[in-house]
Amino acid sequence: MNRNEARDLFRKYNTDTATPQERSLLEHWYSETLLDRQQDPTGDDLLSLKHEAWSAIYAQTVPVRRVKLWPRIAAAVAVVTIIFGAGLFYFSQDSKQVGTNQISYKNDIAPGKQGATLTLANGKKVRLTDAANGELAKEAGVVITKSASGQVIYEIRGSDAQSNKINTLSTAKGETYQLRLPDGSLVWLNSASTLTYSPILTKNGQRSVKLEGEAYFEIQKDKTHPFIVESKGQQVEVLGTQFNINAYHDEPIAATTLVEGSVKINAQGNDLLLKPGEQGINNGKTLLAHRVEIENITDWKNGDFYMDGIDFKVAMRKIARWYNVEVIYDDSVPTNIKSGGWMSRSNKLSAILQSIEKSGMVHFKIIGQKVYVSK
Repeated sequence: MNRNEARDLFRKYNTDTATPQERSLLEHWYSETLLDRQQDPTGDDLLSLKHEAWSAIYAQTVPVRRVKLWPRIAAAVAVVTIIFGAGLFYFSQDSKQVGTNQISYKNDIAPGKQGATLTLANGKKVRLTDAANGELAKEAGVVITKSASGQVIYEIRGSDAQSNKINTLSTAKGETYQLRLPDGSLVWLNSASTLTYSPILTKNGQRSVKLEGEAYFEIQKDKTHPFIVESKGQQVEVLGTQFNINAYHDEPIAATTLVEGSVKINAQGNDLLLKPGEQGINNGKTLLAHRVEIENITDWKNGDFYMDGIDFKVAMRKIARWYNVEVIYDDSVPTNIKSGGWMSRSNKLSAILQSIEKSGMVHFKIIGQKVYVSK
Protein backbone atom coordinates (compact mmCIF):
# COMPACT_ATOMS: atom_id res chain seq x y z
CA MET A 1 0.00 0.00 0.00
CA ASN A 2 1.51 3.35 -1.00
CA ARG A 3 1.04 6.55 0.99
CA ASN A 4 -1.64 7.98 -1.29
CA GLU A 5 -3.71 4.81 -0.94
CA ALA A 6 -3.13 4.84 2.81
CA ARG A 7 -4.13 8.50 3.07
CA ASP A 8 -7.43 7.80 1.29
CA LEU A 9 -8.06 4.81 3.50
CA PHE A 10 -7.42 6.79 6.70
CA ARG A 11 -9.85 9.47 5.63
CA LYS A 12 -12.51 6.88 4.86
CA TYR A 13 -11.92 5.33 8.29
CA ASN A 14 -12.23 8.68 10.00
CA THR A 15 -15.50 9.54 8.27
CA ASP A 16 -17.00 6.07 8.82
CA THR A 17 -17.18 5.42 5.08
CA ALA A 18 -14.64 2.57 4.99
CA THR A 19 -15.95 -0.85 4.06
CA PRO A 20 -15.48 -3.77 6.48
CA GLN A 21 -12.73 -5.03 4.17
CA GLU A 22 -10.93 -1.67 4.29
CA ARG A 23 -11.18 -1.49 8.08
CA SER A 24 -9.80 -5.01 8.30
CA LEU A 25 -6.94 -4.10 5.98
CA LEU A 26 -5.82 -1.26 8.25
CA GLU A 27 -5.92 -3.42 11.37
CA HIS A 28 -4.07 -6.24 9.62
CA TRP A 29 -1.42 -3.80 8.41
CA TYR A 30 -0.87 -2.60 11.95
CA SER A 31 -0.57 -6.03 13.52
CA GLU A 32 1.59 -7.53 10.79
CA THR A 33 4.05 -4.73 10.08
CA LEU A 34 4.45 -3.04 13.45
CA LEU A 35 3.82 -5.23 16.50
CA ASP A 36 5.83 -8.17 15.19
CA ARG A 37 9.08 -6.16 15.36
CA GLN A 38 11.24 -7.05 18.34
CA GLN A 39 14.21 -4.68 18.16
CA ASP A 40 14.44 -0.95 18.51
CA PRO A 41 15.14 0.57 15.09
CA THR A 42 17.95 2.87 14.12
CA GLY A 43 18.72 4.99 11.09
CA ASP A 44 16.47 4.50 8.10
CA ASP A 45 14.58 1.75 9.87
CA LEU A 46 13.65 4.17 12.63
CA LEU A 47 12.20 6.58 10.10
CA SER A 48 10.26 3.76 8.45
CA LEU A 49 8.90 2.53 11.79
CA LYS A 50 7.88 6.03 12.81
CA HIS A 51 5.93 6.41 9.58
CA GLU A 52 4.29 3.03 10.11
CA ALA A 53 3.57 3.82 13.75
CA TRP A 54 1.91 7.15 13.12
CA SER A 55 -0.14 5.59 10.35
CA ALA A 56 -0.96 2.43 12.28
CA ILE A 57 -2.33 4.29 15.30
CA TYR A 58 -5.21 5.30 13.06
CA ALA A 59 -6.14 1.67 12.56
CA GLN A 60 -6.11 0.32 16.10
CA THR A 61 -8.41 0.88 19.03
CA VAL A 62 -6.98 -1.36 21.77
CA PRO A 63 -5.35 0.92 24.40
CA VAL A 64 -2.60 -1.54 25.33
CA ARG A 65 -1.25 -1.39 21.78
CA ARG A 66 -0.93 2.36 22.01
CA VAL A 67 1.05 1.99 25.23
CA LYS A 68 3.37 -0.61 23.74
CA LEU A 69 4.15 1.49 20.71
CA TRP A 70 5.22 4.82 22.17
CA PRO A 71 7.99 3.68 24.56
CA ARG A 72 9.69 1.84 21.70
CA ILE A 73 9.77 4.99 19.63
CA ALA A 74 10.86 7.16 22.55
CA ALA A 75 13.76 4.85 23.36
CA ALA A 76 15.14 5.23 19.88
CA VAL A 77 14.81 8.99 19.51
CA ALA A 78 17.51 11.21 21.02
CA VAL A 79 15.34 14.31 21.35
CA VAL A 80 12.05 15.07 23.03
CA THR A 81 9.43 14.28 20.38
CA ILE A 82 5.79 15.23 20.43
CA ILE A 83 3.89 12.29 19.01
CA PHE A 84 0.92 13.91 17.36
CA GLY A 85 0.75 11.71 14.28
CA ALA A 86 -2.30 9.88 15.58
CA GLY A 87 -4.15 12.55 13.68
CA LEU A 88 -7.59 11.99 12.25
CA PHE A 89 -8.60 8.68 13.78
CA TYR A 90 -7.06 9.22 17.19
CA PHE A 91 -8.85 12.51 17.69
CA SER A 92 -12.13 11.28 16.27
CA GLN A 93 -12.25 8.50 18.85
CA ASP A 94 -11.58 10.74 21.83
CA SER A 95 -13.84 13.53 20.57
CA LYS A 96 -16.79 11.31 21.38
CA GLN A 97 -15.94 11.72 25.06
CA VAL A 98 -16.42 14.86 27.14
CA GLY A 99 -12.99 16.18 28.11
CA THR A 100 -11.76 18.92 30.41
CA ASN A 101 -10.09 20.70 27.51
CA GLN A 102 -13.30 21.40 25.62
CA ILE A 103 -13.58 24.88 27.12
CA SER A 104 -10.16 25.71 25.67
CA TYR A 105 -11.46 24.90 22.19
CA LYS A 106 -14.90 26.47 22.32
CA ASN A 107 -13.66 29.10 19.84
CA ASP A 108 -12.79 26.61 17.11
CA ILE A 109 -11.38 27.64 13.74
CA ALA A 110 -12.13 26.02 10.39
CA PRO A 111 -9.27 25.01 8.07
CA GLY A 112 -8.10 27.19 5.22
CA LYS A 113 -9.58 27.07 1.72
CA GLN A 114 -8.93 27.93 -1.91
CA GLY A 115 -8.68 31.68 -2.32
CA ALA A 116 -6.38 34.48 -3.46
CA THR A 117 -6.24 38.07 -4.67
CA LEU A 118 -5.05 38.92 -8.18
CA THR A 119 -3.63 42.43 -8.62
CA LEU A 120 -3.55 43.53 -12.26
CA ALA A 121 -1.03 45.89 -13.86
CA ASN A 122 -3.48 48.79 -13.65
CA GLY A 123 -3.80 48.30 -9.89
CA LYS A 124 -7.22 46.65 -9.96
CA LYS A 125 -7.63 43.90 -7.36
CA VAL A 126 -9.74 40.81 -8.07
CA ARG A 127 -10.85 38.59 -5.19
CA LEU A 128 -10.73 35.21 -6.90
CA THR A 129 -12.87 33.52 -4.28
CA ASP A 130 -15.77 35.82 -5.20
CA ALA A 131 -15.10 36.17 -8.93
CA ALA A 132 -17.30 34.26 -11.36
CA ASN A 133 -15.78 31.63 -13.64
CA GLY A 134 -14.76 32.86 -17.08
CA GLU A 135 -12.87 35.90 -18.30
CA LEU A 136 -11.41 38.09 -15.55
CA ALA A 137 -9.51 40.66 -17.58
CA LYS A 138 -7.80 41.54 -20.86
CA GLU A 139 -4.45 43.18 -20.41
CA ALA A 140 -1.74 44.05 -22.95
CA GLY A 141 -2.60 41.23 -25.34
CA VAL A 142 -3.17 38.69 -22.55
CA VAL A 143 -6.52 37.19 -21.54
CA ILE A 144 -6.87 36.12 -17.91
CA THR A 145 -9.62 33.63 -17.04
CA LYS A 146 -10.82 31.65 -14.05
CA SER A 147 -11.57 27.99 -14.76
CA ALA A 148 -14.39 25.93 -13.28
CA SER A 149 -11.88 24.36 -10.90
CA GLY A 150 -10.82 27.82 -9.68
CA GLN A 151 -7.48 27.94 -11.50
CA VAL A 152 -6.27 31.27 -12.92
CA ILE A 153 -5.20 30.85 -16.56
CA TYR A 154 -3.11 33.24 -18.70
CA GLU A 155 -3.27 33.11 -22.49
CA ILE A 156 -1.44 35.37 -24.97
CA ARG A 157 -3.91 36.29 -27.71
CA GLY A 158 -2.59 39.48 -29.23
CA SER A 159 0.50 40.93 -30.88
CA ASP A 160 0.53 43.88 -28.48
CA ALA A 161 1.63 41.80 -25.48
CA GLN A 162 3.95 43.82 -23.25
CA SER A 163 6.59 42.49 -20.87
CA ASN A 164 6.72 45.59 -18.67
CA LYS A 165 3.30 44.94 -17.14
CA ILE A 166 3.29 43.23 -13.74
CA ASN A 167 0.65 41.04 -12.07
CA THR A 168 0.65 39.76 -8.50
CA LEU A 169 -1.12 36.70 -7.15
CA SER A 170 -1.24 36.67 -3.35
CA THR A 171 -2.74 34.35 -0.77
CA ALA A 172 -3.57 35.41 2.77
CA LYS A 173 -3.18 33.14 5.76
CA GLY A 174 -5.68 30.33 5.38
CA GLU A 175 -5.67 30.44 1.57
CA THR A 176 -4.09 28.46 -1.25
CA TYR A 177 -4.41 28.79 -5.03
CA GLN A 178 -3.28 27.41 -8.39
CA LEU A 179 -2.07 29.37 -11.41
CA ARG A 180 -1.35 28.41 -15.03
CA LEU A 181 1.15 30.72 -16.72
CA PRO A 182 1.01 31.50 -20.47
CA ASP A 183 3.73 28.90 -21.24
CA GLY A 184 1.60 26.18 -19.62
CA SER A 185 3.65 26.01 -16.42
CA LEU A 186 1.66 25.37 -13.24
CA VAL A 187 2.19 27.01 -9.86
CA TRP A 188 0.56 26.02 -6.56
CA LEU A 189 0.76 28.87 -4.04
CA ASN A 190 0.69 28.05 -0.32
CA SER A 191 -0.79 30.26 2.41
CA ALA A 192 0.60 33.76 3.09
CA SER A 193 2.53 33.78 -0.19
CA THR A 194 2.96 36.15 -3.13
CA LEU A 195 3.96 35.50 -6.74
CA THR A 196 4.89 38.45 -8.98
CA TYR A 197 5.28 38.06 -12.75
CA SER A 198 4.66 39.58 -16.17
CA PRO A 199 1.39 38.45 -17.79
CA ILE A 200 3.39 37.32 -20.86
CA LEU A 201 6.03 35.79 -18.52
CA THR A 202 8.99 36.11 -20.93
CA LYS A 203 11.36 39.07 -20.84
CA ASN A 204 14.93 39.43 -22.14
CA GLY A 205 14.98 35.81 -23.30
CA GLN A 206 13.95 34.22 -20.02
CA ARG A 207 10.82 33.37 -18.09
CA SER A 208 10.92 34.86 -14.60
CA VAL A 209 8.79 35.19 -11.46
CA LYS A 210 9.38 36.45 -7.93
CA LEU A 211 8.20 34.49 -4.89
CA GLU A 212 7.63 35.39 -1.25
CA GLY A 213 6.43 32.45 0.82
CA GLU A 214 6.02 28.94 -0.54
CA ALA A 215 5.08 27.52 -3.94
CA TYR A 216 5.27 24.30 -5.90
CA PHE A 217 6.29 24.65 -9.55
CA GLU A 218 5.66 22.35 -12.51
CA ILE A 219 7.59 24.01 -15.35
CA GLN A 220 7.13 23.36 -19.06
CA LYS A 221 10.36 22.64 -20.91
CA ASP A 222 11.74 25.42 -23.12
CA LYS A 223 15.47 25.16 -23.77
CA THR A 224 15.63 28.61 -25.32
CA HIS A 225 13.90 30.33 -22.39
CA PRO A 226 15.13 29.23 -18.94
CA PHE A 227 12.72 29.71 -16.05
CA ILE A 228 13.99 31.83 -13.14
CA VAL A 229 12.45 32.05 -9.66
CA GLU A 230 13.76 34.87 -7.48
CA SER A 231 13.17 34.41 -3.76
CA LYS A 232 14.82 35.55 -0.54
CA GLY A 233 18.22 36.50 -1.92
CA GLN A 234 18.54 33.62 -4.37
CA GLN A 235 17.77 32.68 -7.97
CA VAL A 236 16.60 29.22 -8.98
CA GLU A 237 17.09 28.43 -12.68
CA VAL A 238 15.34 25.57 -14.49
CA LEU A 239 14.53 24.42 -18.01
CA GLY A 240 11.69 22.02 -17.27
CA THR A 241 11.15 20.36 -13.92
CA GLN A 242 9.10 20.10 -10.73
CA PHE A 243 10.28 21.65 -7.49
CA ASN A 244 9.16 23.32 -4.26
CA ILE A 245 10.49 26.56 -2.77
CA ASN A 246 9.89 27.59 0.83
CA ALA A 247 11.06 31.18 1.29
CA TYR A 248 8.88 32.71 4.00
CA HIS A 249 10.25 35.87 5.56
CA ASP A 250 9.76 34.45 9.08
CA GLU A 251 11.80 31.30 8.38
CA PRO A 252 15.58 31.39 8.93
CA ILE A 253 16.35 29.64 5.62
CA ALA A 254 15.15 29.36 2.03
CA ALA A 255 14.64 25.70 1.08
CA THR A 256 14.46 24.55 -2.56
CA THR A 257 13.46 20.91 -3.06
CA LEU A 258 13.79 19.18 -6.44
CA VAL A 259 11.17 16.58 -7.38
CA GLU A 260 12.32 15.83 -10.93
CA GLY A 261 14.60 17.34 -13.55
CA SER A 262 17.40 19.65 -12.43
CA VAL A 263 17.69 23.13 -10.98
CA LYS A 264 20.57 25.46 -10.24
CA ILE A 265 20.49 27.76 -7.21
CA ASN A 266 22.55 30.92 -7.24
CA ALA A 267 23.06 32.83 -3.99
CA GLN A 268 25.88 34.88 -2.49
CA GLY A 269 27.82 34.40 -5.72
CA ASN A 270 27.76 30.60 -5.41
CA ASP A 271 25.99 27.97 -7.54
CA LEU A 272 24.45 24.73 -6.33
CA LEU A 273 23.10 22.09 -8.73
CA LEU A 274 20.41 19.84 -7.27
CA LYS A 275 19.51 16.27 -8.16
CA PRO A 276 15.99 14.82 -7.74
CA GLY A 277 15.28 14.13 -4.07
CA GLU A 278 17.71 16.80 -2.87
CA GLN A 279 16.97 20.01 -1.00
CA GLY A 280 19.13 23.11 -1.23
CA ILE A 281 19.40 25.15 1.97
CA ASN A 282 20.27 28.84 1.78
CA ASN A 283 20.79 30.49 5.17
CA GLY A 284 21.98 33.79 3.71
CA LYS A 285 25.64 32.82 4.07
CA THR A 286 26.09 29.35 2.63
CA LEU A 287 24.43 26.92 0.22
CA LEU A 288 24.15 23.26 1.22
CA ALA A 289 22.35 20.24 -0.28
CA HIS A 290 20.99 17.15 1.46
CA ARG A 291 18.62 14.28 0.70
CA VAL A 292 14.97 14.56 1.78
CA GLU A 293 11.71 12.66 1.53
CA ILE A 294 9.77 14.53 -1.18
CA GLU A 295 6.34 13.77 0.28
CA ASN A 296 7.41 15.43 3.53
CA ILE A 297 8.07 18.68 1.66
CA THR A 298 5.06 18.73 -0.67
CA ASP A 299 2.59 17.72 2.06
CA TRP A 300 0.75 21.06 1.90
CA LYS A 301 0.09 20.65 -1.83
CA ASN A 302 -1.54 17.28 -1.12
CA GLY A 303 -3.66 18.62 1.75
CA ASP A 304 -1.60 17.41 4.70
CA PHE A 305 0.72 18.51 7.47
CA TYR A 306 3.83 16.33 7.60
CA MET A 307 6.02 17.44 10.49
CA ASP A 308 8.44 14.61 11.12
CA GLY A 309 11.38 15.67 13.24
CA ILE A 310 11.10 19.43 12.69
CA ASP A 311 11.29 22.09 15.36
CA PHE A 312 7.99 22.48 17.22
CA LYS A 313 7.81 26.23 16.55
CA VAL A 314 8.40 25.64 12.83
CA ALA A 315 5.48 23.20 12.90
CA MET A 316 3.34 25.77 14.68
CA ARG A 317 4.18 28.39 12.05
CA LYS A 318 2.82 26.01 9.41
CA ILE A 319 -0.35 25.61 11.42
CA ALA A 320 -0.65 29.36 12.04
CA ARG A 321 -0.47 30.18 8.33
CA TRP A 322 -3.16 27.68 7.39
CA TYR A 323 -5.61 28.60 10.16
CA ASN A 324 -4.81 32.32 10.13
CA VAL A 325 -3.95 32.50 13.81
CA GLU A 326 -1.25 34.09 15.95
CA VAL A 327 0.66 31.71 18.23
CA ILE A 328 1.73 33.06 21.63
CA TYR A 329 4.14 31.04 23.78
CA ASP A 330 4.38 30.98 27.56
CA ASP A 331 7.91 31.03 28.99
CA SER A 332 7.28 27.55 30.38
CA VAL A 333 7.27 25.92 26.91
CA PRO A 334 10.47 23.86 26.38
CA THR A 335 12.80 24.98 23.62
CA ASN A 336 14.03 21.52 22.56
CA ILE A 337 10.75 19.98 21.42
CA LYS A 338 10.67 18.24 18.05
CA SER A 339 7.45 17.51 16.24
CA GLY A 340 6.36 14.35 14.52
CA GLY A 341 3.40 13.09 12.60
CA TRP A 342 1.08 13.38 9.68
CA MET A 343 -2.32 15.11 9.82
CA SER A 344 -4.87 16.32 7.33
CA ARG A 345 -5.17 20.06 6.73
CA SER A 346 -8.93 19.53 6.34
CA ASN A 347 -9.31 19.17 10.12
CA LYS A 348 -10.52 22.00 12.28
CA LEU A 349 -7.84 23.63 14.39
CA SER A 350 -9.03 22.01 17.62
CA ALA A 351 -8.46 18.54 16.14
CA ILE A 352 -4.86 19.40 15.29
CA LEU A 353 -4.13 20.90 18.70
CA GLN A 354 -5.89 18.10 20.57
CA SER A 355 -3.64 15.57 18.85
CA ILE A 356 -0.53 17.50 19.87
CA GLU A 357 -1.75 17.78 23.47
CA LYS A 358 -1.83 13.99 23.76
CA SER A 359 1.93 14.11 24.22
CA GLY A 360 1.48 15.85 27.55
CA MET A 361 4.28 18.26 26.65
CA VAL A 362 2.17 21.32 25.85
CA HIS A 363 -1.35 22.68 26.25
CA PHE A 364 -3.34 25.09 24.10
CA LYS A 365 -6.09 27.66 24.41
CA ILE A 366 -7.87 29.28 21.47
CA ILE A 367 -9.08 32.82 22.13
CA GLY A 368 -10.34 34.56 19.02
CA GLN A 369 -7.62 34.26 16.38
CA LYS A 370 -4.87 33.62 18.93
CA VAL A 371 -3.50 30.27 20.14
CA TYR A 372 -1.81 30.31 23.56
CA VAL A 373 0.77 27.59 24.21
CA SER A 374 1.81 26.61 27.73
CA LYS A 375 3.57 23.71 29.47
